[in-house]
Amino acid sequence: MRGFEKISFERWQKDINSSLEEYNNFELPKRATKYSAGYDFRSPIACVIHPGEVKKIPTGVKIRMNEDEMMMLVVRSSTGFKYNVRMTNQVGIFESDFYNNETNEGHAMVSLQNEGTEDFIIQKGDRIVQGIFTKFLTVDEEEEITTVRKGSIGSTNKEEKK
Repeated sequence: MRGFEKISFERWQKDINSSLEEYNNFELPKRATKYSAGYDFRSPIACVIHPGEVKKIPTGVKIRMNEDEMMMLVVRSSTGFKYNVRMTNQVGIFESDFYNNETNEGHAMVSLQNEGTEDFIIQKGDRIVQGIFTKFLTVDEEEEITTVRKGSIGSTNKEEKK
């Protein structure tokens, strides 16, 4: 069940642009080498992040996984070392219920901050973050949880509005 999908073209138009050609040609995340742990996510947009600036970057990707798995998104090592650019939340955690839930298609976004002294330039197609699938464990004597995610980032803490 684990894999990647493009977001819908309707979502692409809202979050990225209206080009069907760019949508059709966009590459899903891939590993760079046989022993790579991470899948490289490529930017579907070009942008500049100035020193001290934070930018939300769409990935164009939905992440599908088994219920006992998660994906960690982290900045690529070279990006941190060479340019002093980091993810604002350090590590993005995506659980299986983020994908295609009741009110959210599951578009994975990243927020990058430039803590360097020079502009960080992202071209379309540049590898910006890497995603690592991993299983997770829960405690043995946990009460059954019936709450289901209904939304995107930050939605697990929102109470239902009456």
